[in-house]
Amino acid sequence: MGSNDRYSRTFDVLELLVSRPDGMTVTEISKRLDLPMSSSHNLLKRMVATDVAAVREDLRYSLGPRAIRLGIRIVDGLEVRAISRRHLGELARQTGYDVYLAVPFGRRVAYVDRFQGSRPVTVDIRLGQSLYLHATAVGKLFAANDRQLRRRLFAGDRQQLTKHTLVEDAELERELDRIAEQDFAVSREEAIIGVVGIAVPIRADHSTVVAAIHLSTLSNSIDAEAERALIESAAATAVLVERDLGRVHHADPLSGPETGDTGQ
Repeated sequence: MGSNDRYSRTFDVLELLVSRPDGMTVTEISKRLDLPMSSSHNLLKRMVATDVAAVREDLRYSLGPRAIRLGIRIVDGLEVRAISRRHLGELARQTGYDVYLAVPFGRRVAYVDRFQGSRPVTVDIRLGQSLYLHATAVGKLFAANDRQLRRRLFAGDRQQLTKHTLVEDAELERELDRIAEQDFAVSREEAIIGVVGIAVPIRADHSTVVAAIHLSTLSNSIDAEAERALIESAAATAVLVERDLGRVHHADPLSGPETGDTGQ
């Protein structure tokens, strides 16, 4: 079985397991997919080894914890998209800049919605396209708040996209620590010359970042005061989205992450 066929068959198995919460035997899966028993067994073995599938004592296979976690994150992302549309459209109207909604999908981050402002920045970023973790405001924001994405950032190659791109470990560590402390991220011509990106988090609770609001503007049309005003507008919009998601707020938008009453 080639790699493309194997990936396709993995999703075929996942679709079967989603429809059968009671689980399926390897024989049932083999018959439904018209696969040899040996191929089905090898595929399921790999899926179990990576927690995509799980096998019980009665040798019935079901969705694994990794697949379930990913499914939950996808559903959360789609829920945020539906709830945030009105607020993000209003932010684009008020600021005049392009506004994006970004969500994490496993080990990558992508835009899932876009609202064009009255003074759009011409940047060809397709919805669903993976974003650079080290060079975009959204990528850095998620890497600063998600240990898995942070590890991926430092484990992979980091392309020098512009002369402003941060590629060294030390400077990126400082940048991510600063982002985590201030609770927003800015990319100043780090991905595209002439473009400044601003990103603020949307949280489901006091720590979990489920999405991010991103604004794009031109570097020659914004100063420090205007940049701060955009950050505050985006943060205020994030609060509105979070409240619609059911999160209770006890702090101002830019006062940093809420500590919450954990009793610790």
